[in-house]
Amino acid sequence: MVSVAPGHRQKLRREVVVGGCIGVHLRFAPFASSWRAMRDMKPLIRAACAIALLGGLAAAAVAGAPLLGAATLGVLDGDYDDVEPLEVHSQVATAVVDRLREHHLIKAKRLDDEASGLIFDKYLEFLDAKRMFLLASDIAQLESYRTELDDALREGDLAPAFDIYNVVRRRALDRVEYEVALLREGLAQFDFDVDESIPLDREDAPWPETEDEAQNLWRLVLKSRALGGRLAGDEPEEIAERLTKRVRNNLRVIRQTRSEDVFQLFINAFAQTYDKHTQYFSPRDSADFNIHMSLSLEGIGAVLGTEDEYTVVHRLVKGGPAELGGGIKPTDRILAVAQSANEPFVDIVGWRTDEVVELIRGPKGSPVLLKVMPKEPALAETRVVEIVRDVVKLEEQAASKSLLRLEHAGASHSIGVVTVPTFYIDFQALRNRDPNYTSTTRDVAAHIQALKDDGMDGLIIDLRNNGGGSLQEAVELTGLFVESGPVVQVANLNYEPDIYNDVDEDALWNGPLAVIVNGYSASASEIFAGAIQDYGLGVVVGGKTFGKGTVQSLIALQRGELKLTERQFFRVSGEGTEQNGVTPDIAFPLAEGRYGDLSPGGAVGAIDTPGGRVPAAQFRALDKISPVVEVLRVRHAQRTEDDAEFAYLRARKERFERLRERTHLSLREDVRRAEKEADDAWLLEVENARLVAKGEQPAADVSELADRREAEAFAEPSPEDDTLVRETANIVMDLINLSPTTLASAGT
Repeated sequence: MVSVAPGHRQKLRREVVVGGCIGVHLRFAPFASSWRAMRDMKPLIRAACAIALLGGLAAAAVAGAPLLGAATLGVLDGDYDDVEPLEVHSQVATAVVDRLREHHLIKAKRLDDEASGLIFDKYLEFLDAKRMFLLASDIAQLESYRTELDDALREGDLAPAFDIYNVVRRRALDRVEYEVALLREGLAQFDFDVDESIPLDREDAPWPETEDEAQNLWRLVLKSRALGGRLAGDEPEEIAERLTKRVRNNLRVIRQTRSEDVFQLFINAFAQTYDKHTQYFSPRDSADFNIHMSLSLEGIGAVLGTEDEYTVVHRLVKGGPAELGGGIKPTDRILAVAQSANEPFVDIVGWRTDEVVELIRGPKGSPVLLKVMPKEPALAETRVVEIVRDVVKLEEQAASKSLLRLEHAGASHSIGVVTVPTFYIDFQALRNRDPNYTSTTRDVAAHIQALKDDGMDGLIIDLRNNGGGSLQEAVELTGLFVESGPVVQVANLNYEPDIYNDVDEDALWNGPLAVIVNGYSASASEIFAGAIQDYGLGVVVGGKTFGKGTVQSLIALQRGELKLTERQFFRVSGEGTEQNGVTPDIAFPLAEGRYGDLSPGGAVGAIDTPGGRVPAAQFRALDKISPVVEVLRVRHAQRTEDDAEFAYLRARKERFERLRERTHLSLREDVRRAEKEADDAWLLEVENARLVAKGEQPAADVSELADRREAEAFAEPSPEDDTLVRETANIVMDLINLSPTTLASAGT
């Protein structure tokens, strides 16, 4: 049933149209509107996380209990030698230069002094995004490298890149020492009646001219966090403890920065002068990327994180060895790891999470021993748990289904919902001719068939927060709905586009269809949604998509891999999604910003191509939607005009847009308290209106609201409880219930 373009399967190119990542923003702000989308990004941003302190994070200060001094925290312990490149990094750097010159979509781009300046600026942006570490004099000193990085890259000379990093590293330590000094002084140093403020965005601010100016920036940040603790009503002692831990964690991040982190950051600064989706994967990130694409790994099936010095079990993968064995549980702390009962334990306290993960992962059937203690040591003694590694299926990241049974216009309908978090495929299993290889299309096809067997009347494909993935899967998934014809056009800047077709003359589902997208639906999601819209097979609802229209291929290097933008894709209509995205037929009020909004020229890292379109492919549109779309819009508007849930969404969207206009944060306590009271009052009003409309008791205050939200966060999400899914189901039922005459005129 699944079809691909001729020769496409034979090539088995690991082409990705986003690779599970909406760009590579190494100075991350939370971008995903769901924990799943953020979690899926983690493997691709480890380098950023590893040196997060150098991205502008700051600790906070508060008075009360005595705080730790610099010597106790380890600032002055001498354990901060400069980071140096590995010998192999030189060969990898020159290989990246060659691959970009030979294979990148923009082959005419020159590596010259102008490009060197762009690399220099991007690298500093990665290292000091908020311009709070370096001084203007440091920048003046480093300017000598502005026109040298191109020559250094061609020669594989990484000394300039590591020199720049080490200057920032030393300045970061200066700032931490100053933090420690402020922490010792306590809260009394801060006057919360003084009319001071801090800017919310310093990305384009000038670097501080003097050490005093830099320290004042940090003082203001510390003061803001101290004020935040006061406004929250926390006791000084507990705030002091929390903020001291924050400083200690920042110090640990500096200490744990590895040569690979710096190399990856610099090479990505170079790669992203081409476009934001070209990036270097370290060996660990490459392995994590393959796990993300195949949805499987060999290990114990535990999601780990770091709290203070400890590696902590955050959750267990359902059906994995760790869960089935029952020896460990969430919140447990792992102290040491051994590869067998005959080998010594390796103490991992203070290790980076990625290094612990690498130690615990291993081949199926092999044992691993973990020395574990509970979060509260008084509850039990330290214990040793042996787990036999196995293949772990990441089912929660796979496509899933549900069936809604709803009443509409006096009739009962069954609406299927298939949620597709990413476009995944197990490349290795496919190469090995494994007939049971994992893929998005195979899973979705099975879900649709099961829903049809259950009497489904209409179908929803939910692509919200789906950042993309395999180009092959985008084509094949679209083929489940297109009887035959082109799905997407893929081209470089010099040749006519290749047309990827569905050729099987059949469709698994040709009934009423809706596709939900939002600002975080990208690449492969945009191929699918665009094709459904161009063919007129279904109605696209939600928010305008991200706006990424490029295809990447993974190229193996001597160390790691290069994800390189080789081509651009276009809809069958000829429209390009780069910068443009896909505009839904029916817009929902979503309180989110597309990444394209972050740059005046369109999507961040967009590739500027003449016209942004190619000639339309030859295809036969069924055009089921355009004759009835106005009716659908009117009915949607009527239905949601007085709907409490949509009133809530509209209020959140308006609030979000107003908050985006703020440029500074006041450090006057009376001003901040007034703002907090106004924010709390607004939140309580809109949330209670929603609760009452749902037949629930209103909350007494924002604390109760927070408790309810926390409880909901642990509940299994249900499509029935999702406002946007329910309204999309109503739109699908409108399609079902349109008169036969109208449907006939729509080509059905």
